[in-house]
Amino acid sequence: MLPGMQTPPAFSDACLPLFSAAPVSADRPNRAERHPPYVRDHRRRLRERFLSGGAAAVPDYEMLELVLFRAIPRRDVKPIAHALLARFGDFAGVLSAPSEQLSEVGGVGASVITELRIVEAAAHRLAQSRVMGRQAISSWTALIDYCRTSMAHRGTEQFRVFYLDRKNVLIADEEQARGTVDHVPVYPREVVKRALLLDASALILVHNHPSGDPTPSQADISMTAEVARAAEALGLVLHDHVIIGKSAEASFRAEGYL
Repeated sequence: MLPGMQTPPAFSDACLPLFSAAPVSADRPNRAERHPPYVRDHRRRLRERFLSGGAAAVPDYEMLELVLFRAIPRRDVKPIAHALLARFGDFAGVLSAPSEQLSEVGGVGASVITELRIVEAAAHRLAQSRVMGRQAISSWTALIDYCRTSMAHRGTEQFRVFYLDRKNVLIADEEQARGTVDHVPVYPREVVKRALLLDASALILVHNHPSGDPTPSQADISMTAEVARAAEALGLVLHDHVIIGKSAEASFRAEGYL
């Protein structure tokens, strides 16, 4: 070493971060995993089958794969689709699952959750478009389908009111309250007050039972009677109260409670 030169610093681990790879997120594979040929071929065949045969041509796990393709561009997503179905039961259950529960499934990160929320919102909006501005009684099947889509798989109770005009055309669909797994607070005066503000003439009550059993509770029956009395006092008609379960629904009108 020449006179006046300083001893160079020893190479240390402090330098390593300059050369280390960026961390891989839960739904982004590393380079070694990207685009194996069988993944490309599988995705192509599945898309072609879906485009030619529609939703009926693919089971739930493959429908989930199609959604996951966008969130995880270069990895086999079949194991994630199967894991989601094992945890949440079916395609609708996966779409409706809370984000914090979805994130507990291996391979599910922010991108997957975002894609699932987009598909869920699109399904709700499509179903709602088939009932808004239409005669509710003659579109009853579409109305129930909309309620199933938006409420059947919720983990907590939700109370909605459909407000109708003098021709029974649906003019508003409003969420009045959210509750717990077995209770939702409902205020009959607020329900009928809102009807007057909307210039509605009739209403339909809807709420879900997260347990899956749509059988009305005594609290459901009492609350419905209070709303019916408040509506009648103001010249409003309560057409029905429908309870949505996971695979069936109960109509207060059909059951003789109204």
